[in-house]
Amino acid sequence: MLFKQKHLEGIKAGTITLAFRNWVKPAVNAGSLVHTAVGQVAITSVETMASQQLSEADARQAGFDDLEALRATLDQYGKGKLYRIGVRYQGEDPRIALREQTGLDTTAYDDIAERLERLDRYSKEGDWTQTVLEVIRDNPRLRAGDLALKTGKTKEWLKLNIRKLKNLGLTISHETGYELSPLGKELLERMGK
Repeated sequence: MLFKQKHLEGIKAGTITLAFRNWVKPAVNAGSLVHTAVGQVAITSVETMASQQLSEADARQAGFDDLEALRATLDQYGKGKLYRIGVRYQGEDPRIALREQTGLDTTAYDDIAERLERLDRYSKEGDWTQTVLEVIRDNPRLRAGDLALKTGKTKEWLKLNIRKLKNLGLTISHETGYELSPLGKELLERMGK
């Protein structure tokens, strides 16, 4: 679930507690956490509603100036049922602390290496993790499309799988491109790469 930056800032400040989306089926569930640019956002509720039920108060709780602005945004994006989504700021993204870890002991290093091996083993593309990490290291902040060309993968495949590396604390996403985290750099050094 994507949020505009101004809405993320409102969620973090506690001034925005609702979001509205037109979806064929819900993209989030109550109780789930969404990783965002400001940290984790908790989804507190997800329910369908009729468009006619929207109110001025709903619009303000979703970070809009008025109901007309909310309706205009909803009309631009997506078709399907209207969902009213409760949101609140959960806290900092735990992957940030994870990616800053260095000086791993052997057990922690082996755990990450095992997870990477599992990603390779179950991939239809075969072994990919080390190659992608090396390409990111050698081309920091390069656009995903250009990284895809260097790896011989599609842009969509690459972005999905870089997210898996990010979840392990090995990469950092930027507005444009990626780079290895301190943990990712250390891992490649320990692998002799």
